[in-house]
Amino acid sequence: MSNPERKDQTSASNSNSISSPNEYTSLLPQSFPESNSNPCSDVASNNDPSNPVLKESWILLKGAVPVILAYMLQMSLQAVTVIIAGRESALNLAVSAFSLMFAMVTGWMIALGGTTALDTLASSSFTGSKNKHDLGILLQRAFLVLGLMYIPAAIIWACSYPIFRALGQDPELSYQSSRFLTCLIPGGLGYIYFEIMKKYLQAQGIMRAGTYVLMITSPLNALLCYTFCYPLKIGILGAPLAANISYWLSFILLVLYAKFVAGSECWGGWSQEAFKNLVPFTRLAILGILHIGTEWWAFEIVALAAGRLGTVSLASQSVIMTADQIMNTIPFGLGVSTSSRVGNLLGSRDAKGAMRSSHLAAILSCLFGGVVLTILMGTRNHFATIFNDDPRVIELTSEVIPYVALFQIADGINGSCGGVLRGMGRQHLGAAVNIVSYYCFALPLGVYLAFQRGWGLKGLWVGQCVALYCVGILEWGIVAFTRWDDEVRNAFKRMDHARTVEFEGDAEVSV
Repeated sequence: MSNPERKDQTSASNSNSISSPNEYTSLLPQSFPESNSNPCSDVASNNDPSNPVLKESWILLKGAVPVILAYMLQMSLQAVTVIIAGRESALNLAVSAFSLMFAMVTGWMIALGGTTALDTLASSSFTGSKNKHDLGILLQRAFLVLGLMYIPAAIIWACSYPIFRALGQDPELSYQSSRFLTCLIPGGLGYIYFEIMKKYLQAQGIMRAGTYVLMITSPLNALLCYTFCYPLKIGILGAPLAANISYWLSFILLVLYAKFVAGSECWGGWSQEAFKNLVPFTRLAILGILHIGTEWWAFEIVALAAGRLGTVSLASQSVIMTADQIMNTIPFGLGVSTSSRVGNLLGSRDAKGAMRSSHLAAILSCLFGGVVLTILMGTRNHFATIFNDDPRVIELTSEVIPYVALFQIADGINGSCGGVLRGMGRQHLGAAVNIVSYYCFALPLGVYLAFQRGWGLKGLWVGQCVALYCVGILEWGIVAFTRWDDEVRNAFKRMDHARTVEFEGDAEVSV
């Protein structure tokens, strides 16, 4: 049966006119010159001088919305798990949230951070490479490298009980969280591979595939989680079992989407080329993990510190962090879309367009952050009731929510500008900014306020609020002083195959 959207894509690639927007509409509306055209895409720069700001804003929004929705649905799998498993008791709430937070900063970080290597390489390769199958080789390389990276994370999960005890956590919390994480081990690889497939499709401008898949698996996960935990009486371990099924099913469905709907054009079959250039890819993956991980590891340290404040503080922290993971999908999703957009523009040699897109993404993220701030302040007194009915948890959460609301704008800048840095392959700068802001300043301040000044959980979140504003301002400053012509050259130098390509007339760059 023919696919009308595929026909639109084919028509667009064979015409100089711009078709009506759809999933396959080019992120960069103008085509390459015939001599430099990419057979895998009609993605190119937009040199139309009329309303460039509005057009770029629309392109960013059109790309970001489905990515944000996909990440929201993806994180909702965890939120639903916490809500369903946590309704039974405050301990189950703390165990499920604490376990998934630990999974986030270890195994999930390989997916969310390691795949940023594809943000850097795949999007620029898609528009800049003359071989459409280069993207498929990058996909295979990601499967190999990130799959191997997951092995140490799985071992840590299996041995997490003594780790939690050494960190001073409650014995029962440590034991139950260790059981939870051990059951979750099979699903971790499915989560990573699903994220890799999403990035492979996003680099081609196919942004909605992940959303379609998660619209199926997210409600299925809720049904499975409830069924396993209560009717089948498996208890809290039913939650990770349901998650395992949901993650692998999400990956399988996304592979089927790429094969039968869109995305297969850049797959050239399994190739030994995937085993080449592993070191540069691994380096970018590790830097991506450090860039994103240094922020999330700081939040995990706050969770560990909250555990020392008592069960109520930990339960309140669990509510806030579970909600924050969902709220963070807005700046993170915009950052992912921006990474792809900036990479596409660098691959098509549009330095000015990449600069414009970067600053507009930061401005849009501020607007989104303002909306989230308003919603949080309006619901602060009732927010925790979604997760737990304990009046102590509800009261403490309402006291901390204003500090969480305050950093939403800064978190937006951090997400969008961090995406720009990943699109340029400068993950190391983002990681350095996070290390200085969180570990040299914010965490010591938060711990001091919480334990020495008696502010408790509020003190820990004041420190995080300060850190996010430092990170956001510094990263936007880095973007503002970027030399974009140099970044175009760097994008071509990162491409796999050794050859020369034309660059700005007669100049040539070795790639």
